[in-house]
Amino acid sequence: MERFSGRLAVVTGGGTGMGRELVRQLAAEGCDVAMCDVSAETMAETAASCAEASPASRVTTFVADVSDERQVLAFRDAVADAHATEHINLLFNNAGIGGGGSMVVDDRGEWDKTFGVCWGGVYHCTRAFMPMLLAADAGHVVNTSSVNGFWACLGPSIAHSAYSAAKFAVKGFTEALIVDFRLNAPHLRASVVMPGHVGTSIAINSSVLHGRNPKELTAEQVDEVRQRLIRSGLDASGASDEDIRQGLQRRLEEFRDNAPLSAASAATIILDGVRNNEWRILVGDDAVLLDQMVRAAPRDAYEHDFMQRVHDQGALHFTDN
Repeated sequence: MERFSGRLAVVTGGGTGMGRELVRQLAAEGCDVAMCDVSAETMAETAASCAEASPASRVTTFVADVSDERQVLAFRDAVADAHATEHINLLFNNAGIGGGGSMVVDDRGEWDKTFGVCWGGVYHCTRAFMPMLLAADAGHVVNTSSVNGFWACLGPSIAHSAYSAAKFAVKGFTEALIVDFRLNAPHLRASVVMPGHVGTSIAINSSVLHGRNPKELTAEQVDEVRQRLIRSGLDASGASDEDIRQGLQRRLEEFRDNAPLSAASAATIILDGVRNNEWRILVGDDAVLLDQMVRAAPRDAYEHDFMQRVHDQGALHFTDN
């Protein structure tokens, strides 16, 4: 897949972040794109941007929650109808949310939702679009995992079980597809994408999708946040409810605004990796560094001082309390 012009790509989570930038950059190279997202409004913004910058490329939208297989199948059928085709060339399983950090103290519904989107979405979409990939002359499945797909942690004071479990599943699934495709569909390729800290709205969007918009937290939700902060070692007992709301909103915005890598740069790295047929695409210097550190000392990866060593190398400072 050295060129994208004249191809058809499917991108999940195309409304914001890396998904939006993948759609924009693919369209700019003459690729038609079908995207889905849970937000019609953000997808419309993405499509309008593409129409202005890349009018020769066709970009279509469909509202779908990738954790629901019925919605994914409806999306697939809409792609076939809208683009009058029986094949696609590229499938970017990019949609994802955070949440459900603890298996012990967090709500099961949030845990299952996070795992359902981050892993179930990859599985459902790959299953649904496989016949259309097989019908193409060449195809590439690009699955977004994370650095949390090889390191199940955000530091010693933050539980991160649902997201990490899902991203490990995405990584293992994609690696298995490499051999599966070689044996059974040699015209197909698979790549796993592992970003570090990228400047997107995933943190804010995830909070909203889980019913925890920081600006609208109930008193009960504020107390849950307060207890989480206390468990992480911070003295938040004297913080007012409004202090908690504003502090959480500020933290989520800082994750987006102070990242070392933009969503546009991340999308460029991903597309370059696909063009070069790289099956393993690390996105960001922090991803490269963390990969090296975990490989060098896997037994230390979950010790208390490991995160400090990561910080000392200048990475993942958004995890600081």
